[in-house]
Amino acid sequence: METELKKIGGGFSVSRVWTMAAATVTQLVRMRILVFLVVLSAIVVAAGFMFPVFSAEQQLKMLKYVSFGALQFFSLVLAIVATALLLPKDIEDRTLYTILSKPVPRVEYLLGKFFGVMLLIGGGLLLMDVLLCAVLHLRQSLVLAQELAFLKQGHATAEELAVEAARIEAQGVGWSLQIGVLAVFLKAGVVTALALMISCFASSTLFTVITTFCVCIIGQGQELIREFFFHRTFDAAGEKIASGLFAVLVPDLRLFDVIDQVVAGDEVAGGAALFMTGAGLLYMAGYLVVAHLLFVEKEL
Repeated sequence: METELKKIGGGFSVSRVWTMAAATVTQLVRMRILVFLVVLSAIVVAAGFMFPVFSAEQQLKMLKYVSFGALQFFSLVLAIVATALLLPKDIEDRTLYTILSKPVPRVEYLLGKFFGVMLLIGGGLLLMDVLLCAVLHLRQSLVLAQELAFLKQGHATAEELAVEAARIEAQGVGWSLQIGVLAVFLKAGVVTALALMISCFASSTLFTVITTFCVCIIGQGQELIREFFFHRTFDAAGEKIASGLFAVLVPDLRLFDVIDQVVAGDEVAGGAALFMTGAGLLYMAGYLVVAHLLFVEKEL
C-alpha cells in the first residue's frame, strides 16, 4: 500500500494508461478475438436478405432485431470473457510483475486494462454499426422500391404511396439507431468494469466469468425482483430503500434497454439518452474505484 501511494504521488500519467490500453488491445487481438467479430459481421450481412417472405416493414425490423442481438452478444461476451482473462494471464506470464516493478501505479494498470477492452469493444461496435447502416440502407431502398411498385400496380393514390414510403423510411437509418448502439456500448462498459472488479478478488477466470454472468442476469431482471420480492416484503419506504441499495450493488442493466424502441422505429428521447449515459458512467466509475481498492490490497 505504501509503495502504491509513493507511485501515485509521483503523478498520474495519461500516457502510461494509454500505453497499457494499446498493449491490452494488442493482447486481445492476439487471442483471435476479432475472428468472433468477423463471424457476427457475416450474420449482419446475411440478416439483410434472410426474410424475403415478410412485409417490407417487418423485413427491416427483423434486420435491426438480429443485428442488435449480434451487437449485444459480441459486446457482452467480449466484456466478460476478455476482461476475465486479462489479469490471470498477466500473472501467469509474469507480465504483471514486470509492469508493477516499474513506476506504474496499480490504478494506471487497471485503467489501462479497462480502456483497452473498451477500445476493442468500441472499435468492433463502430465497424458493425457502419456495416449495419449500409445493409439497412440498401435493404430499405430495395423494399421501398418493391413496395411502391406493387402499390402502383394496384392503382394506389399519391397519398397512399407517400404514407407507405414514410412508414418504411421510419424503419431505416436514423439517430435512434445510433443511440441504440450507444446503449450497447454503455452496457458493455458497465459489465467490463464489473468483471474487472470481480477479477481483482476472484480465485480463477472461470469464477469471474460465472459470477459476472450471474450478476448480469440479476441486473437484467431487477424490475421483476423489485416487483415480486421487494414489493411484497417491505412497506413503501422500505421498498424504496431496498431498491436503491439493490441498484447500487447490482447494475440495473434495464436502463440501457432501448433496443425495442429502435427496432419498432420509435424515436428515443434525448433526455433518456443523457440519463442512460450518466447512469452508465456512474456505474463504471463506482466499479473501477472498488476494483482499485481491492487490487491495491491484493497480494501478488
